[in-house]
Amino acid sequence: MDIHDLPYRLKSARRKKRLVKEAFDKKLIQLNKLQEKLSLQKSELPWIPLEKPYQKGWKRIFALTAKEKRGPQAAFYETLLEKINLPVYHYDETFQVKKKRRGVYDYLNRPQLLREFYPYQWSMNKMELSNEERALFDRKEIWSELQTYYTVKFVFTEPWRYELVIRPHFIYLIRLGDELLEQQIGEIDNRITRDNLWPHINKIKRGNTYKYWKVTYHEQLKYINEFKNKPKYTSKEAYLDY
Repeated sequence: MDIHDLPYRLKSARRKKRLVKEAFDKKLIQLNKLQEKLSLQKSELPWIPLEKPYQKGWKRIFALTAKEKRGPQAAFYETLLEKINLPVYHYDETFQVKKKRRGVYDYLNRPQLLREFYPYQWSMNKMELSNEERALFDRKEIWSELQTYYTVKFVFTEPWRYELVIRPHFIYLIRLGDELLEQQIGEIDNRITRDNLWPHINKIKRGNTYKYWKVTYHEQLKYINEFKNKPKYTSKEAYLDY
């Protein structure tokens, strides 16, 4: 009996492997969607006040100086501070970090700055800065020692109006817990972590296992070459500024 005379078509070994892979990928997509759905449900759980608030470490924030509080624009700078203030939390009131230098441990003070904006954050303006507030920021090229290139940021030009203050950090609210929801999220996280499924999930969703953000390098103005990347056969008139 010829195979072509059968009422149905037999699956080849290659097609069987492909179907198994496609079924596995569909299960991973469903698992990832379920994880995102459960995480959204967890984030939407209400906050409830505590009967007895408790202190959890310390927080260091910026505040208006005593001189600026008496100034005529105190309300304006107070409103701006709510948008650019970045609190830092620490278990110790000194805010010192233990760091090893040349075989000797030393305690260093943690640096703290006001909020700085990258160009895409500046254009999106999620903090809803007004025109008067945006006028107080300047575009600067900052050298990054960690990434070894210049980064463009919009920096606040009048930081002397604020000073750092240390205050106790109290917990007044706590998110309502759901044991069943936590159990489901934990089971999914354990499955993905145990089998190392994140690279494969990223490949399915984005088309590439190792896809990093492209870093844009910004050259300093004094190093920019106006003839860079121009072909040699370009006519002389193309280089002239008429």
